[in-house]
Amino acid sequence: MASVIQDIPLKTIDGRPASLGDYRGSVLLVVNVASKCGLTPQYEALQALYSRYKGQGLVVVGFPANDFAGQEPGTNEEISSFCSTNYGVDFPMFSKLVATGEGRHPLYSALIEAQPKATPADEDMREKLKGYGITPTPEPEVLWNFEKFLVGRNGNVVARFAPNMAPDDPRIVSAIEAELAK
Repeated sequence: MASVIQDIPLKTIDGRPASLGDYRGSVLLVVNVASKCGLTPQYEALQALYSRYKGQGLVVVGFPANDFAGQEPGTNEEISSFCSTNYGVDFPMFSKLVATGEGRHPLYSALIEAQPKATPADEDMREKLKGYGITPTPEPEVLWNFEKFLVGRNGNVVARFAPNMAPDDPRIVSAIEAELAK
């Protein structure tokens, strides 16, 4: 039986119709990404995770979003070029979408409903944003760029990780390994 998130219509970054159901049976790390964010270097660790575990069934899926301080202003073509040129990204990227607030894409509504709270990083990102004069989104909304949702092989959302938790954080790696072992 397919999960709800596997059936939500999406578009690849080059405009082709798709869904997460295209990766049925894989473990997914769903990430809202941005090219002009202080966390943008996470692309490197996301690509490393994908390269390391794709043979075991991990697929990192990137969803560009311009929801936070206008940090993803480019077109899908510009984003794709930036990711491949600067970080060698070859994991699947999707068309830019809205990850929070009014107009939120149904995928992010389903992800948030399934996992309303993120595992925080050691440093509180909400407090850090306030220190920069930024009002954080209210929970359970996605807090910032590079928030990560882990989806098991069965299509169920099993974990959510704070934006400032590095993709190679041992908590994320162990959660991925546990899902891959199932």
